[in-house]
Amino acid sequence: MLRISVVTIFPEYFAGPLAISILARARQAGSVEYRVVDLRDFTHDRHRTVDDYPYGGGAGMVMKPEPFFEAVDALGVAPPIVLLSARGRPFRQDDAARFAAGSELTLLCGHYKDVDQRVADHLATEELSIGDFVLTGGEAAALAVLDATVRLLPGAMSDAESARTDSFFESAVLSAPSYTRPPDYRGHAVPEVLMSGDHRRIAEWRRTEAERLSRARGTGRQE
Repeated sequence: MLRISVVTIFPEYFAGPLAISILARARQAGSVEYRVVDLRDFTHDRHRTVDDYPYGGGAGMVMKPEPFFEAVDALGVAPPIVLLSARGRPFRQDDAARFAAGSELTLLCGHYKDVDQRVADHLATEELSIGDFVLTGGEAAALAVLDATVRLLPGAMSDAESARTDSFFESAVLSAPSYTRPPDYRGHAVPEVLMSGDHRRIAEWRRTEAERLSRARGTGRQE
């Protein structure tokens, strides 16, 4: 079983997503356990303060280190401990597979202008980003990482082969386009090869299309 802990100032953010679809199915199958922790429970003032002004001045507020360190201490977790951050390296399918193969995963959600750098340097074991853009907080990024990971667990998907044919599953190549009924819709027809019943030709078409799309959209690993 994979135990996923999420540390956040908005625990309610995760209540809906974790209760539906594949994320709920994986928990029902006994493949994953979720623990969503309110960072404010690890503050020591009546206002439950998690942020303060940055040293050196500047705009915005910075999340304090103490609540993060104390929350992780209380959870008693082992690595990986992931801080979701715009400064992190890009999260990839390989990371999801690595997390899914483990027994623990802890996700730290920042907010406000920034998180005290000591959290990244001395608490988190890695820092990940889901793209070159800035979110209001780390919750959406954490949910993306969680979703990509959990869907790979046993019992999460009713059709495991579906995951194995996803984009990026075993390489940086995108998946080929998909079509379903009707065969012609508003004059837009399904490629003939997909209705031919010729499995060799279909496999070749899918491989060629996947490679074409990957080249056109510039996907690939960046080491």
